[in-house]
Amino acid sequence: MKPIGLGRLLVGLLLSASAAVSASSEAATPSRVPLLSILHAAVCARPTVALTARCNSQILVDKQGLPLVTRTPSGYSPAELRDAYKITSSGSSSTVIAIVDAYDYAKAERDLGVYRAQFGLPECTTANGCFKKVDQNGGSNYPRRNQGWSQEAALDLDMASAMCPNCKIVLVEADSASFQDLATAVNTAAAIPGVHVISNSYGGDEAGSASFEPYYDHPGIAVTVSSGDDGYGVEFPASSPHVIAVGGTSLSPASNARGWTETAWSGAGSGCSAVYAKPSWQTDSGCAMRTVADVSAVADPNTGVAVYGPRLGLISGWLVFGGTSVAAPLVGGIYAVNGGTATYASEPYAQPGGLFDVLSGSNGSCGGSYLCTAGSGYDGPTGLGTPDGSGAF
Repeated sequence: MKPIGLGRLLVGLLLSASAAVSASSEAATPSRVPLLSILHAAVCARPTVALTARCNSQILVDKQGLPLVTRTPSGYSPAELRDAYKITSSGSSSTVIAIVDAYDYAKAERDLGVYRAQFGLPECTTANGCFKKVDQNGGSNYPRRNQGWSQEAALDLDMASAMCPNCKIVLVEADSASFQDLATAVNTAAAIPGVHVISNSYGGDEAGSASFEPYYDHPGIAVTVSSGDDGYGVEFPASSPHVIAVGGTSLSPASNARGWTETAWSGAGSGCSAVYAKPSWQTDSGCAMRTVADVSAVADPNTGVAVYGPRLGLISGWLVFGGTSVAAPLVGGIYAVNGGTATYASEPYAQPGGLFDVLSGSNGSCGGSYLCTAGSGYDGPTGLGTPDGSGAF
């Protein structure tokens, strides 16, 4: 559990982790008050077995380490996120976003419905053909439940919805957090008709990952991957040359022309791969191999996002999340809004003018180089920058 300082985040009236969320609170108008001292914790446990990933999300918690629950949404709303990244289109129902996570999220459709209703987004249900959930092989033999990964899935579904509210969504549930099962789920996602984006908000050690890398090679599909939440350092599958590695920023309102400002988030992963070759569109000279990240978006828990999801067992409520798990589905949703064919991560490199350059902040110690320090042009923690509309995607 890590302390985080006072930032933009305004949090509504807090409930204890054991208090029930009333039905009336789900549709209430958001109400925000300052909170002077907040904590956050990793949603998923660090792997103890090789070739296993953990999800890259952080959740605000109370002093006992329990999820911090609010009666009404707190953190950034879809409207705020869309304004920050200048997204004006709502996408098309012919476009499908696949979300890959481990384990089963039993209440996925219901919780997603609460989030979308709260913010006036179109219904997305099994009945109307917008939402679907499958196991890692495309069937309905769902795996066992896992609290942390259910929270991760709630975050992913809500962020994809926020950016592309008209898109269809498929949740693909891997049997476990092993690289093998997650990679199998990615291949299943790629075979679903209409899939334009596959969002992956997890990562693990690069060592031994090479046999799983081909599973992320799907020409024409934007495969977004979170860069990690442990600061300077490289994770797989973000280091694959066939994915869009998404780093993280701190996002705050500002009295400038954009209305917002961003700095590199200290927890965002970045660096130089020890395993994978540099793709042709990357031209930075300080790393001979694949450099992470490509682009970025909000990830700092202190400037977190509103999510409706599991807070205690099967009880759901309004939570606040950060981590690069916010950024990966958010950028994935922007790829879906654009709707064009994706050639791995090459499009943003060809159109850097469609991104907000992040000029300050650091995620660790690397001798002050661009691999861990934000600056003009490309850098590790934020890549080429954050979305300025959907044109670069």
